[in-house]
Amino acid sequence: MASLRKAGAYSKRYARPYTRKSKRKSKNFIKAVPVQKINKFNMGKMKLYEERKFDTVIKVATTEKVQIRDNALEAARQYISRNLENKIPGQYYFEVRVYPHHILRENKMLTGAGADRMQTGMSASFGKAMGRAALLKQNQEIYLISTSGDKQIKIIKDIINSVKSKLPCKTKITQEKIKN
Repeated sequence: MASLRKAGAYSKRYARPYTRKSKRKSKNFIKAVPVQKINKFNMGKMKLYEERKFDTVIKVATTEKVQIRDNALEAARQYISRNLENKIPGQYYFEVRVYPHHILRENKMLTGAGADRMQTGMSASFGKAMGRAALLKQNQEIYLISTSGDKQIKIIKDIINSVKSKLPCKTKITQEKIKN
């Protein structure tokens, strides 16, 4: 099993959204769409969030134009949700605000002795679908966490600061009060 390419191969690239999957086979560019890796987009007490019982919203946003792979979003989501559930169970609402719709392609190249007889080089370089990514603009929200209480806010900010290394971009944390 081949390993994933590093995030730098994808994160800072210009990418036109590549999502063409049609019901008509002749209109298809993509033969098979990779599986979605993000399992949940909403966690915690959604009912309390909709009823505006929480008084603070903390948002994690990117400070640059970037492309984030779905496995990076899922790793950060799992870390945040696990820590929130352990430290402040039932006192939060957590939401993933981006959807990885862009399909990444990769032209596999072999290395080593005899590899020149195994590959086609640039003659068929369109590539196979390898994964998904979310195309983000500058200052676009990645995650939203809502809660109430100063103790919970401090815990959430500590969790977010520890998860920043899992994301391939510079992020900022904004906090705002919800007016009822």
